Amino acid sequence: MASFALKVTQFGFSTLGLVSPKAAGVLAFSLFCRTPSRRPWAPKAQATFKAGAELLARAERAILQTSSGTIAAYRLVSLKERAPRVLVVHGWGSRAEFLAGLAAGIHQAGSEVVLIDLPGHGRSSGRLLNMRIAAEAIAAAQGHFGPFDGVVGHSFGGASVMTAAGGIFADVAALDPGKFVLIGAPSEIQGIFNGFAEHLKLTIPVRRALIAHAERVLGRTVDAFDTVPIAQRLARPVLVIHAEDDKEVSVDHARRFLERDIPAQVLWANGYGHRRIVSAPEVISNVVGFLMESDVVTDSAA
Repeated sequence: MASFALKVTQFGFSTLGLVSPKAAGVLAFSLFCRTPSRRPWAPKAQATFKAGAELLARAERAILQTSSGTIAAYRLVSLKERAPRVLVVHGWGSRAEFLAGLAAGIHQAGSEVVLIDLPGHGRSSGRLLNMRIAAEAIAAAQGHFGPFDGVVGHSFGGASVMTAAGGIFADVAALDPGKFVLIGAPSEIQGIFNGFAEHLKLTIPVRRALIAHAERVLGRTVDAFDTVPIAQRLARPVLVIHAEDDKEVSVDHARRFLERDIPAQVLWANGYGHRRIVSAPEVISNVVGFLMESDVVTDSAA
């Protein structure tokens, strides 16, 4: 948010919070779930989008249906028989085109690759996104294209694929891949809520109301979205890739995977921050190697 708009928003929540913390919490969650503009305004983002669009020009396209609307999907078909099938899911404020280079690298190694635009992003419908809505979109992709041998998720997409695999929503089919790649992904959302609340300077009563409303809407407690216990329970190979200089998702989210008995490898892709990491050649090479069962070259592993 621009500084003036942010100050106005902070003042609005401060005022409403004095009158009704519950109403302020409901409004805060609505803002939390509202997706940003779909258009890449910055010149670098525009160039990346254009390059990604060219890579996806040859992809088969499909429109999937969920309870929240339509999901745009793209499939890079492999010429190999029985090729591994991989799902790639972008992060918050992104879209399939921004992960097209990564997807192309996986495809060139012999896999069939499916990408989706999450709800409220790219060519998918809607303006709201939360973990449940994301899980429904991922389940739709699995139902149409799956099963998947591996999944790759960046940022919110990484948290989403792990949550979807955890099967925490009883009425949504669980994602069931053989391997996971999580790039710059948050591993729990309590900290994300805390950062959001601090950004808006929400009072303690409003913060509590925000969490309570989120749990009512999602039908699960915030702790249920902790992806580390999910990974431990699933006991499937996980490659966690994170930059220690990531300014959007703290490196602590990746380090948490080293604290549990999980078949996880952690690769530090320092110098690439939060967004450039998905297009770094060595990152793509390691993702391909992990998915194709080659050795992962890393300086830190669990």
